[in-house]
Amino acid sequence: MIKNAVIHLLNEQPVLADLYQMPQALDQGLLCTNLRTMDGKRPVFVERSEGVFFFPYLHVRFLEIPPASTALAGIETPASDADVAAAAAAAVTAAEAAESEKDLELDEDFLRRIRDV
Repeated sequence: MIKNAVIHLLNEQPVLADLYQMPQALDQGLLCTNLRTMDGKRPVFVERSEGVFFFPYLHVRFLEIPPASTALAGIETPASDADVAAAAAAAVTAAEAAESEKDLELDEDFLRRIRDV
């Protein structure tokens, strides 16, 4: 269980919750329990905070998972900010390379119009 994850919902204040597991790529939403506001109180839209809650990803802006929570749950996280920055830089470089290759493709219609002139 991942404790004290911060869920940022659309048009709502952030709430704290305990997640059953780390979100996966194929999940349709976020399954959690022990829902509470940032000051520890029960949110106004919740009857019992001990219940199980499912938030479709359509209503979740983003999710914050404290590093200490993942360490307690035995989940691997990047070793440092440098590792995260290196991974982000590699992704940007790959995206730029793909975009530059796209720009190099010749448009046959354009070439035909040039030849006709």
